[in-house]
Amino acid sequence: MLNSKTTLRKILLGFFLGLTVFIWCGVWAEERSGILTVAFLDVGQGDAIFIEAPGGKQVLIDGGPNKKVLRELAKQMPFYDRSLDLLIATHPDKDHIGGFPAVLNSYEVAVFLESEVLCKNSICEKLDKQIQDKGIEKKIARRGMVIDLDDGIYLEVLFPDRDATNLETNLASIVLKLVYGEDSFLLMGDSPKAIEEYLIFLDAENLAVDVLKLGHHGSRTSSSEFFLGATSPEVVIISAGKNNRYGHPHPEVLDILKKFEVKILRTDEDGTIIIKSDGAGFLGE
Repeated sequence: MLNSKTTLRKILLGFFLGLTVFIWCGVWAEERSGILTVAFLDVGQGDAIFIEAPGGKQVLIDGGPNKKVLRELAKQMPFYDRSLDLLIATHPDKDHIGGFPAVLNSYEVAVFLESEVLCKNSICEKLDKQIQDKGIEKKIARRGMVIDLDDGIYLEVLFPDRDATNLETNLASIVLKLVYGEDSFLLMGDSPKAIEEYLIFLDAENLAVDVLKLGHHGSRTSSSEFFLGATSPEVVIISAGKNNRYGHPHPEVLDILKKFEVKILRTDEDGTIIIKSDGAGFLGE
């Protein structure tokens, strides 16, 4: 008799747990209906960008310096969602990939995209082993590659346009343009001014965007006045750690931004920055 009651309790518990998950799935799907979410995660001195398309595809671009990225991801994803469609390492510096081992331990990842620049640090060695052991498909980013996220939503690779194996890591940063209808984002990794100028030379008309994630955390080595004029963003995102030892963002860059009268959002001051779009404008503005 006691066993039958215990079994009944387990059945009822399982039923209500399943019902709860089903309800939350419905709520989550309703909330993101037709909406693209781009979250610039507050991971301290580093970069991590989470993208969720209306249809549910999820991308994480960079993973910050450590496992803090897991806490920030948990705020953007429902507790039962333990998978990511695409992981992108713009380049293998620790402040961009340091959190990836923890991500791969906690989430199932379908595809890993990288620039193929040489990396011999311990984090890269660990990542390579995890990717191999888990059977994750690895792809190399090249200019012209277009990643379809949903109807009318895509990521376009603007750089590298060549074999990046022997480039310096910042020079090899993957540059991405995210487009949803009339709204667009340019994500610069840690690209320096030399790459900015090169992109203008290649295709200046393709650089005008609504949101620009500055290269290299607002360092003076990136974000030239020439480049800001070519991209003409309405909003600029700076991903940096509070009171970081590099002094990012540098005063010179902030002075240039003031000239262009753009809206500046900073993870060191604003925390995680979330921008939502329906393809015809940003919501909540």
